[in-house]
Amino acid sequence: MDFEQVKREVIKFTEERNWDQFHTPENLAKSISIEAAELLECFQWSTDYDKEAATEELADIVNYCILMADKMGINIEDAVMDKIVKNREKYPVEKSFGSSKKYTEL
Repeated sequence: MDFEQVKREVIKFTEERNWDQFHTPENLAKSISIEAAELLECFQWSTDYDKEAATEELADIVNYCILMADKMGINIEDAVMDKIVKNREKYPVEKSFGSSKKYTEL
């Protein structure tokens, strides 16, 4: 299944339940943050983690991101690729290779 099909399935699932009425950009941003915290919880107190639980939380985050992009009229594929171009400029390989420093510190 390609990403376009995945997006359609996520949107269809929401439409079938009439949940779009609750999906304002603000509510979706809150949901993304909440699900990200739930993903982080999978790693709390230990380096061991439950891969299935982490996978489910990651899927929740991606689903909400898809819905938010759709709601805001953002082509998520283009947005990701545009950000990669910007990050390549901010983090050139010759300065950032093997470094975790922020671009302002390179």
